[in-house]
Amino acid sequence: MSVQMVLLPLFVQIGLTFALLIWMVGLRRQTLVSGETKIRDIALGQPNWPARATQVGNCYRNQFELPLLFYALIALALPLRHADLFIVLMSWLFVITRFAHAGIFVSSNDLGRRSIAWLAGALVLLVMWIYFALKILLLI
Repeated sequence: MSVQMVLLPLFVQIGLTFALLIWMVGLRRQTLVSGETKIRDIALGQPNWPARATQVGNCYRNQFELPLLFYALIALALPLRHADLFIVLMSWLFVITRFAHAGIFVSSNDLGRRSIAWLAGALVLLVMWIYFALKILLLI
């Protein structure tokens, strides 16, 4: 499997993270400029952003939870030459679940649907880790 094929889903996931970051910064800036949020109310990290800015901010922050295990897996599998077609296909499936999760998070924020998308991603990632661990431990 080529390096590009292995890294492309990772780059797409990183693109999602940066898109959410830019969106969050724009929303927060807008509330500061409009006066809706006062600097003194958020300067020490207090959770005093308006609901929409909080919603997008929480979705952004979520990109540093479960995806961290995805990044670690790819960072290990690639140099150890265990990033095969299965890992690439599962990587795309994981990234699709992250887009679904983020889409639900920043739109309806339906916790039931959002939880299903999150769980699907977690299960895909678990399967990827089990597959990778078995390949390493069984030397296949």
